[in-house]
Amino acid sequence: MFAAYFDCPGGPENLYMKEVMKPQPGEGEVLVKVSASALNRADLLQRRGKYPPPKGASDILGLEAAGSVAGLGPGCSGRWKVGDAVMALLSGGGQAQYVTVPEGHLMPIPKDMTFLQAAAIPEAWLTAFQLLHFIGKVQEGERVLIHAGASGVGLAAIQLVRLAKAIPIVTAGTQEKLEATAKAGAAAGFNYKKEDFSEKVLEFTQGSGVDIILDCVGGSYWEKNLNCLSTDGRWIVYGLLSGGEVHGDLLARLLSKRASIHTSLLRSRDKEASSALFPQYKERLVRAFTEDVLPHFSEGTTPRLQPLVDSVYPLHAIAEAHRAMEENRNIGKIVIEIPV
Repeated sequence: MFAAYFDCPGGPENLYMKEVMKPQPGEGEVLVKVSASALNRADLLQRRGKYPPPKGASDILGLEAAGSVAGLGPGCSGRWKVGDAVMALLSGGGQAQYVTVPEGHLMPIPKDMTFLQAAAIPEAWLTAFQLLHFIGKVQEGERVLIHAGASGVGLAAIQLVRLAKAIPIVTAGTQEKLEATAKAGAAAGFNYKKEDFSEKVLEFTQGSGVDIILDCVGGSYWEKNLNCLSTDGRWIVYGLLSGGEVHGDLLARLLSKRASIHTSLLRSRDKEASSALFPQYKERLVRAFTEDVLPHFSEGTTPRLQPLVDSVYPLHAIAEAHRAMEENRNIGKIVIEIPV
């Protein structure tokens, strides 16, 4: 089969489409014929040699995929059959013609959704869902500040905050991106390049601040985040685009607000023992998302959730897709179409 590949860490020019061995499903795994995958910041970091896949995961890029069931490994429960249209949360391997997936990490694709649209859901939407519900415990009426609001995770989070009857506030770097977040349902949006977002957030919330911050930026934002975080607020760090170094009295500021700081990485979850009574974290997450959120992607639901696809690149143009993300050109997800 063909897959996105690089022989040594470096820039996008190192990427190419390589013929590799087709995987075989193991115990409790499903073989998926991939029609589309999508790009994530983790793929860029892995290509640079800064984010290796977890032990036992495929070293092929790709944390999500959409396609059809092509085979079943021993011990599968029977919930999937060959030909089923599915999308998958992966630890790696999605940017290839075939990938093996634990059966509990698969979700059905809504009937009126294409593979290209479905590929934009698993990593971004499950990340946003776990940040808000498994970690942040978002409540109705709470205010949630979402950094990188026009990213895949950001646009998913805006819609999920609305679904939870809470109030999404965002930051983004261009007027075009702010307009996209408003269309997705953001109650307010601020250009972090042109204004002090913490001052604007306090102004919007009449001085009370936000209850939850979803932060993929890290170090450079810590003071502004704490300025606009409410008493007893939750600050959730899930990325470090500006690095992790902090200069200043972070703990004293955090303590003065009785605030909590949480960190989260979805890719490295699991490897603990599981059973039918005690499924692994990702399986619990996928099950909760499938039950509580997935129905809202179907036509006729209110509110209706929608993944936003920024652009589609064929697998052989994977290098150009990486360049587009590195230059922050995308609003929503960059999708990779896999050759038949």
